[in-house]
Amino acid sequence: MIQPIYLIVALWFFTTGVSAADSVGSSHQNQESPLTGKHILQKMSLAVRRSNFQGTIAFLRDGKLEPMKYFHAVQNGVEQERLLTLNSPLKEMVREAGKTSCFYQKNQHQRVDNKPFDRSFLVDLPANIDQLETAYTIELAGEESIALLPAYVINLNPIDNLRYPRTIWVEAQHYLPLQAIVYGRDSNGAMEILEQMVFTDIAVKDSIPFVKTLPAHSQGLINKPTPLPVSEANFIVNPLPKGFVKLFFNRRLMHNEARPVDQLVISDGLAWISIYMEYQNMEPTEANEAENGVIHAAVGAINFYSRSLAGYEFTVMGDVPLETVKLIAKNIQLHDDP
Repeated sequence: MIQPIYLIVALWFFTTGVSAADSVGSSHQNQESPLTGKHILQKMSLAVRRSNFQGTIAFLRDGKLEPMKYFHAVQNGVEQERLLTLNSPLKEMVREAGKTSCFYQKNQHQRVDNKPFDRSFLVDLPANIDQLETAYTIELAGEESIALLPAYVINLNPIDNLRYPRTIWVEAQHYLPLQAIVYGRDSNGAMEILEQMVFTDIAVKDSIPFVKTLPAHSQGLINKPTPLPVSEANFIVNPLPKGFVKLFFNRRLMHNEARPVDQLVISDGLAWISIYMEYQNMEPTEANEAENGVIHAAVGAINFYSRSLAGYEFTVMGDVPLETVKLIAKNIQLHDDP
């Protein structure tokens, strides 16, 4: 089994509600054509990639609130995002051109993850917003004030129960995300907040300087997965939930094991799921060939489900409901299966 599971949660990441305020719609009555939720998300997707801005963010995950300073800089079309914690333990995370560096001040330890795809620290959106309409309805729900700024409220409601509903507040002038909430349901079926990101202050700048990421230390860890064709995976997921597409596959050593671990990443444009395949180092038996699921709730909106199959253990992890990771795990088949 992949151990410890929180190490995988850390690898997977590396990516209270606000009541309605006074209406600010009167300042936007002169639009040439009515804005739609989809149009606003398209403008936000472009604005986030092209703007220099900074501010203070509060992240709520797994019941814990963490304030951080945020910086987004753009130079010659290249983005650099930076997060700096305001509380102990002090750490700094920098994302630039497919590389995410995490530096811990206390022990001078640095971890560097190289990825063939970028995931924003704020809100992930596909380059083509049309992709979302396969799995979500996009609704412009009104306008509110966040950090004293007028913002459009965009609801993304899933068409099934295999993903979470989300709401994004988009600042009305520069189209930057001011707040994003992922919702789930508690044991009684009532809606609850699973994760939240909100700016308490934000400022757009003409320019923000890039910071240099520190060189790897001897006690640091560099993770540089090599992308492989998805066809090289020794397993398939049939069928994939509607709207999910395969993005990335790689094979690498983990946990000082001699055998590599396969990882397949899929996404519907908002939710991201990793599927890990690990050799169990035991002869297949009737017991471990049967479906043996171990279910855990991980961090915030992240769920995972593990299943043994023919001497391998599959762990499915993502920011989706438990039913989704369980369904995907059950739909895994080895290539030599009938």
